[in-house]
Amino acid sequence: MKLYRVLSLCSTALFLLAASTFSPTTIAQQQNADPVQKLTVSKSDEAAISKQILGSAFHATPANFPGAKEKVAKLNAIGARGPQLLKLDPAIKAEALPAVTQTPTPNLVHFYPDDLVYGGGPVSSKATFHNIYTNTPSGGIGSAWGNPSGFETDLVESNFIHLADQYTGNIGTAQHYSVDHTSYQLTASGFGVLTDYDAQLFIYVANHFLVKQGGVSHIFHLFLPPGQDICFDSSYSSCYSPDNPSTWSFCAYHGAYTDSTYGTILYTVEPYQNVPGCAVQTPSPNGQLADSTNSVLSHELFETITDPLPGSGWTNLTSLDLYGYEIGDECQPLGNNQGDFLTPSFYINGKAYEVQLEYSNRYHACAMQQ
Repeated sequence: MKLYRVLSLCSTALFLLAASTFSPTTIAQQQNADPVQKLTVSKSDEAAISKQILGSAFHATPANFPGAKEKVAKLNAIGARGPQLLKLDPAIKAEALPAVTQTPTPNLVHFYPDDLVYGGGPVSSKATFHNIYTNTPSGGIGSAWGNPSGFETDLVESNFIHLADQYTGNIGTAQHYSVDHTSYQLTASGFGVLTDYDAQLFIYVANHFLVKQGGVSHIFHLFLPPGQDICFDSSYSSCYSPDNPSTWSFCAYHGAYTDSTYGTILYTVEPYQNVPGCAVQTPSPNGQLADSTNSVLSHELFETITDPLPGSGWTNLTSLDLYGYEIGDECQPLGNNQGDFLTPSFYINGKAYEVQLEYSNRYHACAMQQ
């Protein structure tokens, strides 16, 4: 068993109106065995759909450059609106409360200030992952993101995913998570720099065709292509924007929103990670592009499972340095002078990956298994 210290400081009318844009088609995927379903959406659809959104919350992962952590800490303090979502959708709270709430005792908090504390909200103890690829380049999914569904398949079949059991209340070795092996390719037209409202639009459209329901048993991953920036609002001040360092602060984020049609939806936003400030170091077992995607995807996925409505699940509430951090934040690796994260490599379901570790209350350290 290898343990690691914390590295980061230690309705209907709407659909009829837009039916022509939302109509999906299915083709064979050339990149791998997964089938592809195509969806389209345009900026003109946003006004109608945005009226359905009642509230949202988010939590971002800082990029690897000076000052990013401080910027993102302030951003996440604003985004921790999980308790507000519980008020908007009270049914979700009873849907998936952890069977065991391992809130540290005062003595443990004193000796282990890095430990996560339960905030009383839901967790995602069982879920299916859906991958949405936005404006896929001509080279295909692999040319921009590697093989996310392959990584997710290994992850859900591994002991690594069971590290989350101590927070979700899952018991035993049963497989609690699954991967939707359809690759949903979303063509989005009329957008420039995206905002989180745009991301919610994309997820809303995808959910309408895929699941048609809310809750914590489905997690949508929205992958953005190289060169696509995204900010949290139209002020464009807090962004993933490698081309504009003055506004750049985060690599990715996970969020939740509540809409009047389906309830609460969980999602992550995964911009292109193979850039200095977000990438893993080389050499990497699956290449820098794939493992940079995999590592950040893993970070956001674990955080979605353990704190699906950001600010209401498992977070750090005892350390001044780590206050508000989630399971992945506490183990985000240090960086080198090229801006790459010094991420460890280890086996996940028998295959080597270079991905970050996650924090374990059980071991009071960053770990790679339960």
